[in-house]
Formats: sequence, C-alpha cells, structure tokens
Amino acid sequence: MGPMSPWGAIAARPGASAMTAPRRCRDSHAAAGAPGPSGIWDNPPTMTPTDIPAYMAHVGVAARAAATAMARASTAAKDQALRALARRLREAGAALAEANEFDLIAAREAGLAGPMLDRLKLTPETIATVAEGCEQIAAMPDPVGEISGVKRRPSGISVGQMRVPLGVFGMIYESRPNVTIEAASLAIKSGNACVLRGGSEALHSNLALWRLVQAALAEAGLPPEAVQLVETTDRAAVGQMITTPQYVDVIIPRGGKGLIERISAEARVPVIKHLDGNCHVYVDEQVDLDLALRVTDNAKTQKYSPCNAAESLLVHAARAADFLPRIGSLFAARGVEMRCCPASAALLQAVPGAQVVAASEADWAEEYLAPVISVKLVASLDEAIAHINHYGSHHTDAILTTLHAHAMRFLREVDSASVMVNASTRFADGFEYGLGAEIGISTDKFHARGPVGLEGLTSLKWVVLGQGEVRGG
Repeated sequence: MGPMSPWGAIAARPGASAMTAPRRCRDSHAAAGAPGPSGIWDNPPTMTPTDIPAYMAHVGVAARAAATAMARASTAAKDQALRALARRLREAGAALAEANEFDLIAAREAGLAGPMLDRLKLTPETIATVAEGCEQIAAMPDPVGEISGVKRRPSGISVGQMRVPLGVFGMIYESRPNVTIEAASLAIKSGNACVLRGGSEALHSNLALWRLVQAALAEAGLPPEAVQLVETTDRAAVGQMITTPQYVDVIIPRGGKGLIERISAEARVPVIKHLDGNCHVYVDEQVDLDLALRVTDNAKTQKYSPCNAAESLLVHAARAADFLPRIGSLFAARGVEMRCCPASAALLQAVPGAQVVAASEADWAEEYLAPVISVKLVASLDEAIAHINHYGSHHTDAILTTLHAHAMRFLREVDSASVMVNASTRFADGFEYGLGAEIGISTDKFHARGPVGLEGLTSLKWVVLGQGEVRGG
C-alpha cells in the first residue's frame, strides 16, 4: 500500500482537494481575493468525472479569459509571479518529495520501465534547476509588445511588427513533472495561458507543483487560471483538448512517439512537436581524440533517458582503429551495448567486456533511451551527412573535428534543429541555451525550431503607424 496522499502540506488554497475540478476556477479566485470575469466562475456548470466535454469546455473558457488578462499583464507582475514561484518551490521541497514518492511507488508497483522511472523522479537537484529557471526567465527581457523592423513607406505610413502572445497553448506530456514548472514559467513570462495535461503516472507530483504555480500567480495579482492542470486521467480529455480551436491555439506534446503521432494525426489546432531523438555524433577523419572520447562518452552516458542523448555513433574509417577501441572500453565499463556494422564490430570484438551486437537496418533509426548505441564506419563526410539526413530525426547532431571546412559543411548541410561542432548533444536544451527553460523541442521548420522558449510562444503581428494618411487610387 502506498503512502498517504500529501495534499495537506502543499495545498495553495483552503478547502481544495485533488479532484475538485468543477469548483477549481471559483475557489482559486476566492482564495486569492480576486474576482473572476462575469459568468465564468459565478455559476460553473455541474460536472462529474465522466462529463469530460463539459469539464474541458469549462477549462477552455477559463483559459481564454485568463489569456486576455495575461496578454495585458505588466512585466513587473509576471516577474513577481516567477520569483514567488521559485521561492515556493524551494520552500516546498519536503512536501514535493513526498508527493513524488507517492507516484514513484505506484510506478514501481505498475512495473514502469527504468527510463520512465528516471524521468518521473523529482529530485532536489531537479527542483533547484527549475527554481533557478524561473528566476532566469524573470531576469530576461519581456518579448511581449516589442516592435521591430519599422520602416517608413513612400505613402508616409510606418510599418513594423509587434511580438504578441499566442493566446492559449495546451501541453500534453508524460512522466517528467518538472515540465509542469517549465511550461508554467514560460507561459507566465510570455503572457499566455496554458492548459497542462500530464501523465497519470505523475499526477500527484503535477498537482503539487501546479498548486504552487497558482499560489504564485495569485500572490502577484494575476489570474490563477492562467495555468490550469487537467485533473482527470481520462484520455478523453486529451481528445477534447486537441480538437477545440475555440479554446486552444496550439498544442505542444512531449512524450513517446506513439503519443505525438496520435496527437499530430487527430489535432484540429497547430502542433509544435518532435517525434523522437535519434541524435548522432560523427567523429571526423581529423579530430582531437581525447576531445572525441570525452564528448562522445558524455553525449551517450551522462544520462540515457533524454531526447538529446546520442543514439548513433558514426566514425570516419581513417580514425576508427585509433578511436573505436578506446570508446569501446569506456562503453564496456558503463555497460553500454554497441550495435555495430561489420567493420566496426571487427575493431570492437577484442575490447574486454564489450557488448557487441550486429546492427540491423532498424538500428540506424532507433531512439533507444537506454545504454545502447549504434556504431557505423563511414568513408567520408559526405557519407556521414547523407546517413544522418536519411536515418536521423532532425533533432540534434554533432561533428567532432579539427577541420574548419568540414565543420562549416556539417552545420550547413545537416538538416536538424540543432547542429553542433565539438560539443555534446546533451547541450540541446532550453536551459543550456539560455532560454531559461524550454516548452519542448521542435523539429518542424516553421514558426519554432529547436528548443522552444519565450519567443517560440509568441507570434508577430503587423502594426501600421500613420498621421492621417489615406490610400490613393
């Protein structure tokens, strides 16, 4: 039997419980002392756990109203909410750990796999990182309202573009409860409202974190409904969220390939997504071997579960005899299985303890999220680039080289959202890129690509400034 659910230690408002969805909007405003927009919280519809369409419509209406308020919120108020959230996260460490342990016990009893368990953990280090992320976002310039590219036209008008919030984004994600804070903090700073739907395996952790977010919003005088968490694990709620453009402007899924493919196929609103992370490291014909060993080892073994971990290793044939036995020894010591082409297998077989397996065609495109890596020898930079563009997922790929011309070709020709030279693929992260946090990584080619931060949650509208000009014939 699992531990007692720890809501008493975390509740952000009096009288709230884990499943009070019908009363959430009204109660949170009452606790914050803030009146709700007329008609939304005064008489909320009567809902039951099975009345998913009515519940999600209620959430959507509240999100739309909150988005209007957030779009006109001052930078000072948004930054105050972010700093309050960082403080509350640090103060709630013990209670958050208790809520997370409740989820972890249930996950172990359900037989959840190792990588998923790893993603589910809400460690003190994770809390410290997301709290720091909130403060980093608060310190960043506010993109909302920025006008750029203003040009005076012969007619006398001045034409430019203003950055504005998207409105309401829906976030659907699995495991990783830290995503709740990353999404909320970016929504707050970018002036959006968001509706979050985490995985059932992280429900207690997400509810605990969400209540801290709502308390921080209320403390700053902002509508708590700017960040809403779907409080049911019924999958029908996802179907409602992705097919209601009247409430949601964009969907951002983070999870397994099956989840993202389903959402992309069924959504009636735009989707910012990446399907998987088959990230490559290519060791070029001229390379600093010590650098190559250090970077390749980090890219693969620093953490196995993230989507920016290396899954494929390409090695130029001219350096294979020098490099492969050394990296093979490192991988053997860490228990990493190598799925190899015949030429690379021949060089690795003699490495003590090496787990060498013949690669299949499917291995070149696989995202393992585990201590497994595919290994292939290539005859040239051209072959490496062609392999990556054919089998890769357009996420993150790196070249390790001392040849400037090869580095520049790799940057130009590899068709991925992040392309790196002499650095670990593990850096493909919004926090590491200085975005404060990321809402996700996009491998699409329009609007947002790569780690999606504040600017990815805004759009540009045209603004025209005049002094009474009229258009002639």
